Amino acid sequence: MKRILKPILLLFTLAVIISACSTTKNASTGAANVSRGKFVGTWTVTNVSYDGVLQNAVQRVLDQAPPADFVGSTWKLYNSGDGIYTLPNGVSQTIFWSVYNNDASGQMFQFKKIYQGDKAKNVTEGYRLLIGQNDGSSMTLRIPIALGSGNGYVTYTFNKQ
Repeated sequence: MKRILKPILLLFTLAVIISACSTTKNASTGAANVSRGKFVGTWTVTNVSYDGVLQNAVQRVLDQAPPADFVGSTWKLYNSGDGIYTLPNGVSQTIFWSVYNNDASGQMFQFKKIYQGDKAKNVTEGYRLLIGQNDGSSMTLRIPIALGSGNGYVTYTFNKQ
């Protein structure tokens, strides 16, 4: 009896260890969650595309500018959560960012705009962008655009500098 129990117990223990060490998956998409460290660095927006929404239907994103105005923008994201993005026309915006894992539609990149004299903890409004992918050298972030009963998306492609 002991001979049978030992291998079964060993297999069970190995199964628990292997499952505990597997990559965390996003429940809604099945994709692996992206670690915060992959966002840290300097990123440049190289492309904007539209999914389920006409290009001219979106006048402004992030309460800042038309979607295409972000192409060529530089986003500097620091491990502390501080960051800044600068549009090609020179307009800059200080932000405080993080990764949000508890949304039903998937893992999200979220940030708050921080103005002079603001503290991030006192800012209650911000933005959440769906994380399409991030391999540490390129990433896509999708801004949901409400359309009647569903959503369209403005998708930004970033490359790390």
